[in-house]
Amino acid sequence: MLARRSITDPTKIAYYICYVPTVSRLKDLVRTAGPRWQVEECFQTAKGECGLDHYQVRLYRAWYRHITLAMAALAYLTAVRIAEATKGGSFSDDQDLIPLSVPEIRRMIGHLVTTPRHKNNDHHLRWSRFRRRSQARARRCHYKRRGHTHMRLQY
Repeated sequence: MLARRSITDPTKIAYYICYVPTVSRLKDLVRTAGPRWQVEECFQTAKGECGLDHYQVRLYRAWYRHITLAMAALAYLTAVRIAEATKGGSFSDDQDLIPLSVPEIRRMIGHLVTTPRHKNNDHHLRWSRFRRRSQARARRCHYKRRGHTHMRLQY
């Protein structure tokens, strides 16, 4: 069994039951248990943004196709987010904006696809900047209220 104590609240302890060989090192257990939350967040994002859990199929082949397409869509959205973050493009040049997230990119692509070609998409881009600026303001206030001296730059 592995126990992890919270840094902010020492009374909170998380327990992990580990099925590993007895020769395993504690450092390896901690390194394996740490990324668990990242995997959970990835599954939640895939369910919410790409419809990973929205299948109604009876055959394995149909289920496999659906899961494959959902995961490919998530991989594409994540690649776009990383490309925008690394190049510092037109969407992330303002310091008062949070970086583009997977849900924001999905919304923007959805608006671009569903908006008729003759209409202007400036409204959607302005709305995205407004939302991201509001989220950045809320984040700064949250960190200030909690007494943090530094802010995490990436989600």
